[in-house]
Amino acid sequence: MKLLTYLHQGAERVGAHIPGDAALLVDLQHAAALRGLESRPFDSMPGLISSGKRHWDRAAELVLRPPEESLIQLGEVELLAPLPRPVRMRDFSAFEAHGAAAGSIPEAWYRLPLYYKVNTLSIVGPDAVVRWPEGSREVDYELEAAVVLGTGGRGLSATEVASGIFGYTVFNDYSARDWQWEEITCPLGPSRSKDFDGANVLGPCIATPDEVEDFYNLPMIARVNGEEWSRGSTSSMYHRFEDMIATLSESETLVAGEVFGSGTVGSGCGFELGRYPKRGDRIELEIEKIGTLRSAVI
Repeated sequence: MKLLTYLHQGAERVGAHIPGDAALLVDLQHAAALRGLESRPFDSMPGLISSGKRHWDRAAELVLRPPEESLIQLGEVELLAPLPRPVRMRDFSAFEAHGAAAGSIPEAWYRLPLYYKVNTLSIVGPDAVVRWPEGSREVDYELEAAVVLGTGGRGLSATEVASGIFGYTVFNDYSARDWQWEEITCPLGPSRSKDFDGANVLGPCIATPDEVEDFYNLPMIARVNGEEWSRGSTSSMYHRFEDMIATLSESETLVAGEVFGSGTVGSGCGFELGRYPKRGDRIELEIEKIGTLRSAVI
């Protein structure tokens, strides 16, 4: 499934693309009610994620055989981030090439799942128009993948994490680079350089694992105003999601609905290319099998 959160007639709804017709959606809660099924698990994306595999399978059945009355044209709705308010979000650093572009990589990077905590109040969705942060001169995009955890727990093995992944999405981690270079001189990690309104763009959907098949073999492309700037692949991740998340679970309890970013793929940002987007530029980040995430900073 390719699952969506959207606004329709002022209400936040959960739906999915109809296979073979990307312009058509099924409203899952409405479809469940029409089929005489329990509809509560489909009233929000967090609700669906936490409802467990039985309801995930039921959603898949509704997508394959939707009642006619539950179908909506994509053009009639406003897409939101597929998970607008994650219970928690962290962004790893999993690509060696991106780390090397910023200088020598510390030995600890190869042993530890390093991350920073994302401001979940600054998350926006597809086609977002983000306000350029006042006072910054250099705003950059970052081409990343992200996973949504479907099953939490403590002391998870990498195999258990992999089987508990709910789905995958595209993540654009906008960064005010001039602010960031000053912040990283202090050993606290990024702060306002990544926390400004709209800095974290997720979408366009959450693609479930059956849609993606082999996640660690997906082309990743960034375009600015239609021109390709960056190209990479999930195959170049030095650290894999299941290993990093399993390590975190050794000392803390993880919960369903958490989101984890991959960090930037090699050459996946303007900093590595020696040029930055300008105000008003349209940014498109595409990951094969998942989709294309569009936004702009004005």
